[in-house]
Amino acid sequence: MTSRASLHPFWIIAGVLLVAGTLRGTFTGAGPLLGDIGQAFDLGASQAGFLITLPLLAFFVVSPFAARLARAAGLERAIFLALIAMIGGVAIRSAGPLWALYLGSTALGAGIAIGNTLLPSLLKRDFPDQITKLTTLYAVTMGVASAGASAVMVPLAQAFDWRWALAALIVLPLTAALVWAPQLRRRSTPGAEATTGLSGISVWRSGLAWQVTLFFGVNSFVYYAVAAWLPSILTSAGMSPEVAGGLHGVMQLATAAPGLVLVPLVRRMKDQRALATGFALLGLMSLAGLYAAPGLAMIWVALFGFAIGGAFILALAFIGLRSRSAEQTAQLSGMTQSVGYLMSACGPIAIGALHDAVDAWAPALAACGALCILLVVLGLGAGRDRQVA
Repeated sequence: MTSRASLHPFWIIAGVLLVAGTLRGTFTGAGPLLGDIGQAFDLGASQAGFLITLPLLAFFVVSPFAARLARAAGLERAIFLALIAMIGGVAIRSAGPLWALYLGSTALGAGIAIGNTLLPSLLKRDFPDQITKLTTLYAVTMGVASAGASAVMVPLAQAFDWRWALAALIVLPLTAALVWAPQLRRRSTPGAEATTGLSGISVWRSGLAWQVTLFFGVNSFVYYAVAAWLPSILTSAGMSPEVAGGLHGVMQLATAAPGLVLVPLVRRMKDQRALATGFALLGLMSLAGLYAAPGLAMIWVALFGFAIGGAFILALAFIGLRSRSAEQTAQLSGMTQSVGYLMSACGPIAIGALHDAVDAWAPALAACGALCILLVVLGLGAGRDRQVA
């Protein structure tokens, strides 16, 4: 049962969007600083990439338990606790020592995992007729917040140092927590929306659920691998760190652009196979362009962000569109986030290790391009107008 406590929908949506703004920028914002961090601690590319991988591993570990936390504390309180974990994670990560970097990144990832898993269920419960629209809005918010974080990291690091730059990211979860606080008046004991989580065997036996999960996972692998190392790829092509950081922000901002066109398209299309395939092929084209013509990086980076961002928004929408109830949405969300982020956790460290092995970024771009081809196949399955049985 849920007590709405006469909270206006505007504040609910504002809270959702601000929470969404913390779910990516707080840790992808570290990407432009990986070179500085690596130099400070004499880390190789794979070791520095582990700072992006750790939160993703936390997503895998924590996501299955998010539903149980929601059942025990209520959706609103569980999401607030997630924000507190993010605030603590950012603070610890910027404390200075190497162990604090890793510990803080893990705590940050745990908080993000809870928010990632529970927001789709909250939207399914409170706004069942506006899932695609609101999913798009919070994906757009994620992209805009990430872009802002990426754009300011290098200037802040140059004006102060990389620790203060990382610490500045605390503004995102802190603001979200302040706006989310009125939600705590709503006492929610979510039976329908988050009771089963990982124990929902039906979705784990569904081929469609696996197609949705793998579509999310492969897309996230490519996104986080490129997001972690794009500044390094660009600087190796002769660009300055400031320009590379700015282009990293362009990529993040471009992930929000598909939201401007997806809502009307999804409503008009019987299924989303054409959209999923198109985004995957655009991603392949952008990676090929970045390798073949790095002088046009602005175009390729923006195209990559648009393509991968569009596929990401679709993947989030699939969770609600392919499920029949809020309970099944929670099951599919837990499955998708857990397995998908385990896959994506391999991205930054695997691509970093590949670079260390061959001392070049071309094989990394080729590997991500091959995964875009796989994404086409998965999109043809996940995009069908069907629901998990």
